[in-house]
Amino acid sequence: MNAFDVIVVGGGIVGLSTAYRISSKYPSWKIAVLEKESDIASHQTSHNSGVIHSGIYYRPGSFKATLCQQGYRQLIDFCEQEGIEFERCGKVIVATTPDQIPRLQAIQERGIQNGLEHVEWWGPEKTREREPHVAAIASLFVPQAGIIRFADVAHKFAVRLLESGGEIHYNSRVIAMHAEQKQVILETTSEILTAKLVITCGGLWADRLARMTLAHLDVRILPFRGEYYALKQEARHLVNHLIYPVPNPALPFLGVHFTRRISGIIDVGPSAVLAWAREGYRRTDFSWRDMKDWIGFAGSWKLFRGYWKIGLDEYHRSFSKKAFIKAAQHLIPELSADQVEEAPSGVRAQAIRKTGDLEEDFRLFKKPGVVHVVNAPSPAATSSLAIGEWIASEAITAKLD
Repeated sequence: MNAFDVIVVGGGIVGLSTAYRISSKYPSWKIAVLEKESDIASHQTSHNSGVIHSGIYYRPGSFKATLCQQGYRQLIDFCEQEGIEFERCGKVIVATTPDQIPRLQAIQERGIQNGLEHVEWWGPEKTREREPHVAAIASLFVPQAGIIRFADVAHKFAVRLLESGGEIHYNSRVIAMHAEQKQVILETTSEILTAKLVITCGGLWADRLARMTLAHLDVRILPFRGEYYALKQEARHLVNHLIYPVPNPALPFLGVHFTRRISGIIDVGPSAVLAWAREGYRRTDFSWRDMKDWIGFAGSWKLFRGYWKIGLDEYHRSFSKKAFIKAAQHLIPELSADQVEEAPSGVRAQAIRKTGDLEEDFRLFKKPGVVHVVNAPSPAATSSLAIGEWIASEAITAKLD
């Protein structure tokens, strides 16, 4: 059996950041990352929007708010040091109706509480000057927001980990985990390993990994597919910044928006539909095992009872291009269906509680020798260096205990 000081399960940006942070702090430790795919960063890291988040939305004092602030600065420094391409293009949060003005003002106040500077309130004239095609009665400009390929960051973490003597084991899916008094035994599809400390950063599989050592887990991961269209080349002039609506407090996600990418592509979306498989990137992807995971969880049904109408609206947009474009026209009225084409989808791992409530903050479960990261959705990629440092600190405490 291969013996390690630390094994991190999951080769996404959070797992790699955590391993990188530990290897930097404890260079003599033997560290391995286990990845079930043939390459790292294959799922959420490579299928997200690529937005560098400013932290303006998150509840002050929450892990998301604190770690996003810290992680934003660390990410920018890391990218400049490593020569990773990024752009701070700014975000415009748009109010299109009078009832949205108080919510926009509340977002501005939250941004101030979270330490953001130079957030500007734009009236309709200033908004039209900067975004001529957007219908707005007011907007907020958030200059800190940017764009990047987070897979580039994850691969650089991997390079630095390998340079420090760490290992990455590909095609190594964990099928069993046994926490004993002084070590944890991991059975994978390719080998058996032991470690003094195991950290799972499984993303879409986070709860299933956690249940290997925790008999009673009060959360489940629901996979929400985000479906996108992309502006055709001739329509890209419609968007200058990232353009977002004022979030609807009745919705758990941000709604349809316009996202510039570092490649020059401009995405329109996403929808937010429950996927029928944890890695269900297509509408036809289906897994009975994944379905049974949430069908048998009481919190799923409580969530559906609260959001069934919203859920039907999301599925309508998923299957109707006309309805999808209508949602986008609230921001850019002149957008037409012939100006967009289908783009790749992503799947977001969202933890829900037994009560049916969405887990709003990052969440860890700890026991001696094991730390499970069970909820790390957006802005985990932006926060990756800070969240990796936090997880590493919590994990080292568990190891020393």
